[in-house]
Amino acid sequence: MEPIHILLVEDNEGDVLLTSEALEEGKILNKLSVVRDGKEAKDFLNKGGKYVKAIAPDLILLDVNLPKMNGHELLKYIKQHKDFRKIPVIMLTTSSSKEDIDNSYRNYANCYITKPLEVDDFIKAVAKIEEFWVNLVKLPSK
Repeated sequence: MEPIHILLVEDNEGDVLLTSEALEEGKILNKLSVVRDGKEAKDFLNKGGKYVKAIAPDLILLDVNLPKMNGHELLKYIKQHKDFRKIPVIMLTTSSSKEDIDNSYRNYANCYITKPLEVDDFIKAVAKIEEFWVNLVKLPSK
């Protein structure tokens, strides 16, 4: 089975480490690429700058609160771009505000998950994301 390529857009180093660990513990082969802000994610998707050889992700885990270009702006860009709109985007963020949730779905997020505060719960949530989006859901072809 071909590994799933996940793009994690996250500026919090602790959350990057927890997500990486949770994905490593999973039973699903995956390749994780990490970018730290919305502009860097946009460059990654467009194969710009240092990402000339980047491979398109199968799934994007996107934080809302990012520097340079926030998650809502990036989500809107992704879903309006003909080459990227079919990539599932999961909002994975600390925000539980109604405004952020509504704005995410208004811009076609595939789902919205508030990050659990406890480490074990966070790792379980990432494992469930992986299980659902890789084992259960059929992802679009590239």
